[in-house]
Amino acid sequence: MALATVGGRPVLILKEGTTRTRGDEARRINIMAARAIADAVKTTLGPKGMDKMIVDSLGDITVSNDGATILQEMEVAHPAAKLMVNLAKAQDKEVGDGTTTSVVLAGELLTEAEALLQKDIHPTVIVEGYERALKFVESELEKLAIKVDPDNEEWLIKVAETAMSSKLVSAEKKKLAEIAVRAVKAVEEMKGDKRYVDIDNVKIVKKKGKSLAETEFIKGVILDKEVVHGDMPKRVKDAKIALLNVPLEIKKPEIDMEVQISSPQELREFIEQETRILREKVEKIHSVGANVVFCQKGIDEVAQHFLAKYGIMAVRRVSEKDMQRLEKATGGKIVNNLDDLTENELGKAGLVEERKIGDDKMVFIEECENPRAVTILLRAGADTILDEAERGLKDALYVVRNVVEDGKIFYGGGSIQEQLAIRLREYAHTEKGKEQLAMEAFANALESIPRILAENAGMDAVDAIVELRNAHKSGKTSVGIDVLNGKVGDMAEIGVVDTYRGVKNAIAAATETAILIIKTDDIIAAKPYEEKGKEKGKGGEEEEGGGEFKSEFD
Repeated sequence: MALATVGGRPVLILKEGTTRTRGDEARRINIMAARAIADAVKTTLGPKGMDKMIVDSLGDITVSNDGATILQEMEVAHPAAKLMVNLAKAQDKEVGDGTTTSVVLAGELLTEAEALLQKDIHPTVIVEGYERALKFVESELEKLAIKVDPDNEEWLIKVAETAMSSKLVSAEKKKLAEIAVRAVKAVEEMKGDKRYVDIDNVKIVKKKGKSLAETEFIKGVILDKEVVHGDMPKRVKDAKIALLNVPLEIKKPEIDMEVQISSPQELREFIEQETRILREKVEKIHSVGANVVFCQKGIDEVAQHFLAKYGIMAVRRVSEKDMQRLEKATGGKIVNNLDDLTENELGKAGLVEERKIGDDKMVFIEECENPRAVTILLRAGADTILDEAERGLKDALYVVRNVVEDGKIFYGGGSIQEQLAIRLREYAHTEKGKEQLAMEAFANALESIPRILAENAGMDAVDAIVELRNAHKSGKTSVGIDVLNGKVGDMAEIGVVDTYRGVKNAIAAATETAILIIKTDDIIAAKPYEEKGKEKGKGGEEEEGGGEFKSEFD
């Protein structure tokens, strides 16, 4: 039982079934679990990285080398391992790329820390050294960052290609990179004197069929819907679009009531009244000049008839998110009351057309003037390729956004990590305490990125790192691992580029996660959930230094 003593008397603390592991053993188990996660994705790093096949409990298969995707699909139990998964998720959400790098770097920081712990270096000293190293590295990143013109599409395409170079879709990375750049530049805004890009304004629509080469950029919106009535036009040029958040139906009363009809004449009058109301709604739409209607609510069959009679195309049950995209793309305003609909609220598009894509009908709203919402129609012959292409394209969109907003880049291929490692080792020698050892360990962890890139490319990692160090010490700071050609090369000439935000965030997040694990010396795990009917106890168990925290990593 988990007991403490107060005045010489034992006091019960934890419930029965709760396990507790403390001290060096707790730290060892946590480091082991976190490293296992890093090792799982280590071989996926870089263009020559391997893919992982994950089969879930339902038998669904995911094939990917995207770090965030792999870790999200894995069913991880250990809390320290979950911290690494959360690291990948945070990197993916905030930056959109560099998930594998951040997880691998955190694993290497923990490996280096474990070696120091075995030399009786106190965890607090290691943490202090890592924090000083991170502070130094962040200041050096500011100095080493290369400023670029966010309007220079050549740089943006290079960044996008680098982000997709390790994906299954790398064969079409040039085309997809160009599409990603066009999409980001289309939705770019200025907020004060700063550029801003909301990636949510770029919608990716996946449709099985054809090949990746058939992927299209649409200067507007695609709706996975069809025109509601067969007699309506399926193609409208110079469209004037009404965006309605009101039903084109007879509104039902909010209170319970009944209408008593005693004769066919009364029934006919009742139906005519409903028809008149719906006709007036449609006439209001027609009177302002609208020839296309997108309605978030339902459209009655009678209203459909009148819309078709006036030659108005209509789509119903459009999602709120798509309505917002239509508003941004067409320049129209969503109307919540038909009385408020005027010509000024109408959106505009060069073409609205219903097309058959694969087995489905879809409505294309394109040729919009200065749209703030755009769409990418992604095509591929297999669902697996489609899913991986979507992940690669999202990475490309995020990294292009990062460069547009920050205006800074680094050369890739592990060149920036090597340069940071060299500078950090020199700086560490100015420290007099044991923190120097931790700072050197941090430098070793940074250097692991080019080393792993070389290993995954089938190169001799030792020879590659020696050559890389010599190049950087001689002032060639853009030299990195040329993975595609299996040698050390100049990343500036090859065009391999990393984003400033991606590199900085990956190092900071990896360091914070590693420090959190190093500082943890106590694991208190509650009893696993039991089904009803099973006994629940009243006491607890505690183990000094070598508890039985059950995990696949033990």
